[in-house]
Amino acid sequence: MEAEVIQTSNFAEDAIAYIKTRIVDAQKEGGIFRLSLCGGSTPAVVYRGLAASDEIDWERVLLTFGDERTVPPEDEQSNYRMVKESLLDPAGVPASNVVRICGELDPAEAAERCEGQLKKLAQLAGEETFVHDLVLLGMGDDGHTASLFPETKALEESERWVIENFVPKFDTFRITFTYPLIAAAKEVLFLVNGAAKHEMAENVLGGDPAYPASSIEAGKVKWMIGG
Repeated sequence: MEAEVIQTSNFAEDAIAYIKTRIVDAQKEGGIFRLSLCGGSTPAVVYRGLAASDEIDWERVLLTFGDERTVPPEDEQSNYRMVKESLLDPAGVPASNVVRICGELDPAEAAERCEGQLKKLAQLAGEETFVHDLVLLGMGDDGHTASLFPETKALEESERWVIENFVPKFDTFRITFTYPLIAAAKEVLFLVNGAAKHEMAENVLGGDPAYPASSIEAGKVKWMIGG
């Protein structure tokens, strides 16, 4: 993996500034900024910081989710709930600007519905594959990213953009973006914070194929590593 690494001792502040700059600079040129969000505990403080910015025009930001758990949107484990509480509600993001993965549905149906929405948007824009301006990704302690876990079916998907993925370690399905959809993005930014993740980040950046995060490609791939 060829990636730029940004080391920081002020993770939240630097991540907020980086993402905000990307959005604001793009909005100066007009159009809609397409941002894909990651779940987990790391990005919540970043989302709160973005919501507090008065420089971002949220009317011109389209938000998607890189993955979701098979739970209703009000569930404590829902990525959507975390984003709603930390970003959508505080920033007043219009509901029509959010492409939610419906984790309360059958996993296959949820994946198909999300993919269908993205395909309609891509068709309107004349795109072969939906293009995100920026995809935010996290990394788990097993080297997974989004819900692309080691030794799972989704790693082999080369056509679909969104797929249901059974994860044996949790004995449940997740719904996740696939490599082809992520690869179409202009830029990917990994958000990795905490000393406990440094060794795994080194393994992934070293290109070890055992870790799904090492296979992420896009126009640009950057890592922001804190702690």
